[in-house]
Amino acid sequence: MSQKVLLNAKEVEIALHRLACQLIENHDSFSNTVLIGIQPRGVYLAERLKSLLSTEYKIKDIPLGYLDITFYRDDFRRGDKPLEANKTNINFIVEDKKVVFIDDVLYTGRSIRSALTAVQSFGRPIEIELLVLIDRRFSRHLPIQPDYRGRQVDAINNEKVKVCWKENEGEDAVYLVKN
Repeated sequence: MSQKVLLNAKEVEIALHRLACQLIENHDSFSNTVLIGIQPRGVYLAERLKSLLSTEYKIKDIPLGYLDITFYRDDFRRGDKPLEANKTNINFIVEDKKVVFIDDVLYTGRSIRSALTAVQSFGRPIEIELLVLIDRRFSRHLPIQPDYRGRQVDAINNEKVKVCWKENEGEDAVYLVKN
């Protein structure tokens, strides 16, 4: 197994700032916008973006929630190993809000489809956007595209994109792993 660095820590930081600026361009004061990190890996990116928006760009009180999509997935109960659910923590109504889904990697689009179904339990958003750190262009199963992307990667099926966060893996980096 070999791995190639796609983004180092400095490049991850640059991508985060660029994504934050793009969000500001489209949502200004975030008065009608909520951020929702898709469990489990989108939470790290969502927390980083919220922190960056509040500390560096002085935008306060942005609602941030976490959405678990485990039981909304179309492959639920298809695998041999039991799925482990994460916690959904959305303590606000999304009715008539602009929702920004945040995930680390967009691959087949199935997780986003699941998130679209799951978020309906919290109201009907006026608009939903998608922000991802890595957009894997190939192998999309559903017609889902990100509104914001940190980097687009052309990875083929036997290659995997691994996003590491210092909060979890001890470093900020993105790798292309070949089996």
